[in-house]
Amino acid sequence: MDKEKIYTDTNRCKGCGYCIHFCPKDAISVSTVVNSKGYNVIQVDEEKCICCASCYRVCPDYVFEIR
Repeated sequence: MDKEKIYTDTNRCKGCGYCIHFCPKDAISVSTVVNSKGYNVIQVDEEKCICCASCYRVCPDYVFEIR
């Protein structure tokens, strides 16, 4: 079985930072990309990410999907 992977819908991101704060591996950071709503969105370092779903649980905007 392949390792789970995290997927993001950055168009939903409003840059609140909850995911960054709660990530136990510091795998999420703010990027320089601005979405259609005018927010700097997050980026995930897939090398650091362990797919623990902390980001998924705290995100109020349903940016994350793990599959």
